[in-house]
Amino acid sequence: MESVREAIKALVSGFATTFIHLFRKPITEQYPEYKRPLPDRARGRIILTRDPDGEERCVACCLCSAVCPVNCISMEGAERPDGRRYASWFRINFARCIYCGFCEEACPTSAIQLTTEFEFLKKDILSFVYEKEDLLVDHQGKDKEYNFYRYSGVLSSYGDKGEHIGERKPVDVKSNMP
Repeated sequence: MESVREAIKALVSGFATTFIHLFRKPITEQYPEYKRPLPDRARGRIILTRDPDGEERCVACCLCSAVCPVNCISMEGAERPDGRRYASWFRINFARCIYCGFCEEACPTSAIQLTTEFEFLKKDILSFVYEKEDLLVDHQGKDKEYNFYRYSGVLSSYGDKGEHIGERKPVDVKSNMP
């Protein structure tokens, strides 16, 4: 008898909830015309940014590709005559991407950044494969002043070993000998 009362009580409770919502005014957002503002940390389309000097930030370290749980990022590294590394080609398959943001966190140069753009609608699945030319933008993204080669200690046009920002002069190992 007790189980019958509980069943009736649950049924009446469900109908009461439905009855209350039956007379409420619906909340409808006109989506294509009105787009809700997204938070700054929303994760959407991936972009490749440039450093303050206008050079590509990506040094083709492959950390983004290694950390990606669905293996949607691939690239090949190359080196310029002045010693600066770059990605000769860079490819992301957005049909596989789960927008987790691991690639952005793993990138030591802040080259990969996620934007708030999330609207992807295409009929052909191969059009979700973006090449480096599609991803590269003409701005610095979130890190406006960061330049990897000024901090890294890598030999470059910014200076020799020990001349970069916050870097100490190299130790002469022969001076440590007894």
